[in-house]
Parts: sequence; structure tokens; C-alpha cells
Amino acid sequence: MTIRTRIAVIGVGNDFRRDDGTGWAVIDRLRRRAEGCPLPADTVLATCDGDPVRLMELWEGTDLAVVVDAAHAHPSRPGLVHRLELDAGGPRSHTTSSHGLGLGEAVELARVLGRLPRRLVVYAVEGADSSLGTGLSEPVEAVIEPLAEDVEAEITRQRDAAAHG
Repeated sequence: MTIRTRIAVIGVGNDFRRDDGTGWAVIDRLRRRAEGCPLPADTVLATCDGDPVRLMELWEGTDLAVVVDAAHAHPSRPGLVHRLELDAGGPRSHTTSSHGLGLGEAVELARVLGRLPRRLVVYAVEGADSSLGTGLSEPVEAVIEPLAEDVEAEITRQRDAAAHG
């Protein structure tokens, strides 16, 4: 019996705006970790600048899409990770991205167009610095490895659920 689950892990951001590169840093870490312990063959690791159409293209038709993005909060707690999960029929998203058009808007557009993944998990990491430049702030850099492990656990749960579903 062949089990098919399509999984997309999407790092949203801008690698040249310091902490806004959080999503890209997690994707980079996952790629390096996969060299030693490969991810399921149906898993796609991608980066995106947050364009809603591009996000929908990346997650359309997937059983699981995991999106990692930087977020702004007031007051800010740099390095704090927020996790939001919804399914195609779940509650509306109000995530605040560090981009002009937020991830929440992309989710709502996908909902209206019927292009949401079966399951969507968003990890939003509060940033400290979105100025021009490369490299993450210390509190954000400290959560990249644990966050990569959390994303791998999401992938494992999805694979296991598909095997038993």
C-alpha cells in the first residue's frame, strides 16, 4: 500500500532584513539536518518573500503546510515562538507578519479561493531587529534549532497519521 502525503515547509521572509530572515534560516537548518536524516520524499522545503499568490502555489494540494515567519508584537519578546494551527474549515487567521501584506491576508485569500492546505501550521517568531543587514539577533538565533526540531516533529506526526489513517 502506498501512502501519499504532500508536505510543504515554507520559510517566509527577507534574508537581508536581519530577523525577518527567520523563516529562511529555519529552512536552511532543515536542509542541513536532512543531509544526515532525510525528510519524507514528499516534503518540499521552500522560501518565499510572503507574496500571497506564491504562498498559495507552494501549499496548494498539500496535506500539511508549515509556514515559518517573523512577527511583530507590542510589546515585543524577541525569540518568542507562537504556533497557530488551522484546517481548511477552521477559524479565521489573524497572524501578524513582518511584511506589508500579512500572512493572515494570504490565508484569507486562499480560503476564499478554496486553495488552503488540508492543515496549516504557522510558527511566528517575534523579532528584535528588522533593519537592513544579514544575521539574526541573538534571541532569534537561539530558537532556530529548536524550531527546526518542532517542524520535523510536525512532519513526523503528519506522516504517522497518514500511515494509520
